[in-house]
Amino acid sequence: MKSFSEGQYDAVVIGAGHAGCEAALALARTGLQTVVLTLNLDSIGFMPCNPSVGGTAKGHLVREIDALGGEMGRTADKTALQIRMLNVGKGAAVQSLRAQTDKNAYHTEMKRTLENCPNLRIVQGEAARILIENGKCAGVETTYGGIFSCRAVVVATGVYLNSETITGELVQKSGPNGFRNATRLTQSLIELGYRVRRFKTGTPARLDGRTVDFSRLSVQEGDRNVYPFSFLSDGVPAEQKPCYLTYTNAQTHALILNNLDRAPLYNGAISSAGPRYCPSIETKVVRFRDKERHQIFLEPEGADTSEVYVQGLSTSLPHDLQKELYRTVAGLERCEIVRYAYAIEYDCIDTLDVLPTLEFKKAEGVYTAGQINGTSGYEEAAAQGLIAGLNASLKLRGLPPLVLRRDQAYVGVLIDDLVTKGTDEPYRMMTSRAEFRLSLRQDNADVRLTEIGYACGLVTEERYRRFLERKRLREETIALLDTRAEQSAANALVQAYGYPPLSGGVTYADLLRRGIPFSAIRETFRIATELPKDVADSAETEIRYAGYLKSNAEQVEKARKMESTVLPDDIDYLHVEGLRLEAREKLDRVRPLNLGQAGRISGVNPADVAVLMIYLSMRKSAPASE
Repeated sequence: MKSFSEGQYDAVVIGAGHAGCEAALALARTGLQTVVLTLNLDSIGFMPCNPSVGGTAKGHLVREIDALGGEMGRTADKTALQIRMLNVGKGAAVQSLRAQTDKNAYHTEMKRTLENCPNLRIVQGEAARILIENGKCAGVETTYGGIFSCRAVVVATGVYLNSETITGELVQKSGPNGFRNATRLTQSLIELGYRVRRFKTGTPARLDGRTVDFSRLSVQEGDRNVYPFSFLSDGVPAEQKPCYLTYTNAQTHALILNNLDRAPLYNGAISSAGPRYCPSIETKVVRFRDKERHQIFLEPEGADTSEVYVQGLSTSLPHDLQKELYRTVAGLERCEIVRYAYAIEYDCIDTLDVLPTLEFKKAEGVYTAGQINGTSGYEEAAAQGLIAGLNASLKLRGLPPLVLRRDQAYVGVLIDDLVTKGTDEPYRMMTSRAEFRLSLRQDNADVRLTEIGYACGLVTEERYRRFLERKRLREETIALLDTRAEQSAANALVQAYGYPPLSGGVTYADLLRRGIPFSAIRETFRIATELPKDVADSAETEIRYAGYLKSNAEQVEKARKMESTVLPDDIDYLHVEGLRLEAREKLDRVRPLNLGQAGRISGVNPADVAVLMIYLSMRKSAPASE
């Protein structure tokens, strides 16, 4: 096929899912001429699986994306059908926002955002090859021979690379939701030096809501007294749609166990690694045979459709069994399926080939983000897309890269896990992965990250002004809480909450630390300060957990000392005396940037880190060669 020029650009983004959208916007909004190449314009910002944004730990990622100047939070707020705060009965560190979103509206809004973004061109087409000259990115060639000359590329192909959908005995070469797949780019990635492997995910059926007996289900209402995802949004929807809860039962489980010979996950049709923390119903029933039931949530797909998403009932059983399976569940006895469930296998890369900037180690200017990096979830993808796009932009502008530490952001934890430890299954962000999670809360995402985004040129002046105002209110509120409380009123308040009488004077902050809610303190002492809910929550948390946060800060400081010890690029780990063989091989494979990262590599233990410290000391004191 004859090649032809599609023009000269600064960067090309391959894919326009959640990673691709954030990468393209980060590049274009920082002044770079950018092309986003997508297989189908109708799949821009599309949600092929659950119609939701956020969730445990994922809500943290969305607020961090927003604090850095990204788009996901704003679009989720604009298209939310329901929003809830998860884990309200637990500590502030694990509380997370989750929104049910209108799937079609989210796609439409994100597409509109890209279309109206200066410096950004959208093109429908398939990338076939990444062009490299002298070890650097030189362009992207499409299957039609079009060449987009560029200095950087972000590969954000999602689950489309050589993807196959699997339902029972039927295997089809297809992307999610019936979209076509991408068949050419994998070979180009292999030729560049990426190590490619296969992962699997899946999605449940969508039901016609008119055929569901909602009267038999438990209602799950949204929250109105919560803050939105975006620091630029003014609030959450006043009118929200409900979700519903039901359960599988013995009949459901028996049907699955009696038909495992027709289940691709158990008859050998699927051999790739699937998501551990979002398994199919077949996996749940087989793995937990003693469990009598599993939760099923019914969630609306949109305001303009009767389609219902059946969270928790993902399957790849054949169609004839799917209908029978769903009808075993209470409330679904007469349900009709409008979209059948399926599993999907796809190509992805080994992220040990990737730097903490998400740039490829073997080709300058080539970045990867999202499910091609072995992650699962819209939020994980969007977070990587923003960082990959921003780092490509920083590099092209001649500025230092952005590598967020584990103590700075969940985004930092996510990327560090990928490039330091790698993943042998679809990676999902969880609060338990973040060792400094008490200081990485949703409520303080802007305090942690907005100034960083502003320095990188992505945070707008409007967002930055709002941040400064919130920061001022937060600091003033924390200072106000040091005010001494009137003794008799304070005594009455603590006793009203079941605590013993006070033995001396206290401040409002002391009352908070005793377990008195901020709202009760404000009402009792007539503190008239008007505060946004997330500002009030953040100030309250800072006071209530001050002791823990101080201890956390000390641990952070120790970790930073390790991070500040840089490991030179030219270390020959295979010949460092004293290192165990496994440590030598792992260090040589990952090529860590510093001692902190070295210590987190699987197979490198504290003794190996001590050997590296001695090696660095000896190397530093050794006389320079003549």
